[in-house]
Amino acid sequence: MKQEFVVIGLGRFGGSIVNELIELDASVMAIDKSQDRVDEFAQIATQAVAADTTDESSLRSLGIRNFEHVVVAIGENIQASILTTLILKELGVQTITVKAQNDYHEKVLRKIGADHVIHPERDMGRRIANRMVSNDILDYLELSDEYSIVEIRANQKLSGATLIDLDIRAKYGVNIVAIKREDHILVSPQAIEEIQLNDVLIVIGSDVDIHRFEKKVLH
Repeated sequence: MKQEFVVIGLGRFGGSIVNELIELDASVMAIDKSQDRVDEFAQIATQAVAADTTDESSLRSLGIRNFEHVVVAIGENIQASILTTLILKELGVQTITVKAQNDYHEKVLRKIGADHVIHPERDMGRRIANRMVSNDILDYLELSDEYSIVEIRANQKLSGATLIDLDIRAKYGVNIVAIKREDHILVSPQAIEEIQLNDVLIVIGSDVDIHRFEKKVLH
């Protein structure tokens, strides 16, 4: 069976989630207060509905509790975001992911039971900043305030060394969990695996340790 999602708020962020979920062959109900935005997604989403999600009866009538996962991607209106999340929680929605505007908004969302809170602008800002600061970092994914996964391109300095030679875990406290090599990916590479020039190392660890590793080994 297809996974079923609801996305509330069809701005740039919510709209991109709808598009991506449809690409991934999920079933998506797209909801927004604006009829114009709903009309934009009528041909894309499985179902597109104009509704005020701060009205409990509207959400009930849409059978929202039958969906496993609801994404609240409401833009600037923090009050509407909080109220919608609260109603979804009271209706018994299993998983609720909410876009937060700031840290205060996140605190409130977590208090009222949001399962996942995301800061797309802040997180994207961090990814871009990390990529700008270092030519070696290809991508950056924040796992928490302190831990991340990064993709780092292996340079001449690393080329020819094995993971056991580098002893990265003991020296820097980070783990190489996979190596991308051309079209292949080596998951949990062996300690004797020899790194090749332009391999992409997928590294997990604390931000402090990752920066230390990058500074010492790649520069």
